[in-house]
Amino acid sequence: MRIPNIYTDSHLKAQEDIELDANASQHLAKVLRMKKGYQVRLFNGDGMFYPAELIEVGKKAVVAKTADAIASDTESKVHTHLGQVMSRGDRMDYAVQKATELGVSDITPLFSERCEVKLTAERIEKRKAHWQQVAISAAEQCGRAVVPTIHKPVSLNEWLKAEASESGLKLVLHHRDTQNLEDIQSPPNRVTLLIGPEGGLSEAEIKQAYMQQFISTTFGPRVLRTETAPVTALTLVQWLWGDFR
Repeated sequence: MRIPNIYTDSHLKAQEDIELDANASQHLAKVLRMKKGYQVRLFNGDGMFYPAELIEVGKKAVVAKTADAIASDTESKVHTHLGQVMSRGDRMDYAVQKATELGVSDITPLFSERCEVKLTAERIEKRKAHWQQVAISAAEQCGRAVVPTIHKPVSLNEWLKAEASESGLKLVLHHRDTQNLEDIQSPPNRVTLLIGPEGGLSEAEIKQAYMQQFISTTFGPRVLRTETAPVTALTLVQWLWGDFR
């Protein structure tokens, strides 16, 4: 039987009996239907895995006994921050899920001129929480011990200003450009990616990105969908400078 990776908000420590938080307990007991004596691998985002045995599985709580902690080897050496203009339907969910699988470190959902998503303050918090859960589920599935941070959705202008002080390589995907990633010679330890909406970023937005030291790049002659672009970009980043070797 495959040993599942389970994220928990609980504080984890080696060689200790731990009562798991409500979400983890419900997932183990009601979704996976796990019983006393079953083996799991817990993580809480600190970069460590905690192999554990379930010693109590109740209706309201699950208690696990942890073994020695194991350092994760599934995190990329290159830190990646994805600025993704939001899209309708499940396309944003797909982008968050696949970016997590591809080792992304941070994701900031963005509003732009051509963004079709309109959110109230209340809906912003709900969507942020939803996307964070998508990232947690993807981290469990792909074997990561660190969950990407989903930041609060902000305007493209606000995000670009915040990124101005950050170091590393900054890329804006622009299908009308001719430069590709292989032209960049110095291996970065931090890469920031800006992905536009279905209609693309406006010329003014692209110029604004240039002003904050973003470099335009393209991935060939075809126009990629907004949820395909981050998958392609992160795959190439990991191949060139990360852990796809």
